[in-house]
Amino acid sequence: MDQEERRRQPRTRALKAGRAILAGGHSTFDCMIRNLSPVGAKVTFESTIDIPASFRLRLEDGTTHDCAVKWRRERELGVEFLDAIAS
Repeated sequence: MDQEERRRQPRTRALKAGRAILAGGHSTFDCMIRNLSPVGAKVTFESTIDIPASFRLRLEDGTTHDCAVKWRRERELGVEFLDAIAS
C-alpha cells in the first residue's frame, strides 16, 4: 500500500498559487503548488505540454526557485529546486 518514499525531504500538503516563468521571462503560466518541501514541489497546470524541463517558479509569497522537472503527467509536474541543491 505505502509507496516507498524516494524524496530527500518529506513534502507537506499545500494549496498555494504560483507562476512558472520560462527562460527570458516573456512567457508565464499560472499554477497551483499541491505539496512542498525545502527541495521540491508537486505543481499542477491546465496542461504541462508547454512547460520546459527547467523553469523558474514564483510562489504567492514572492519566493522564487529555479526548477528541474523530475517527472511529468498531463496536468502535474514534480520539480526539484535547483537552488536547494547548492545549499
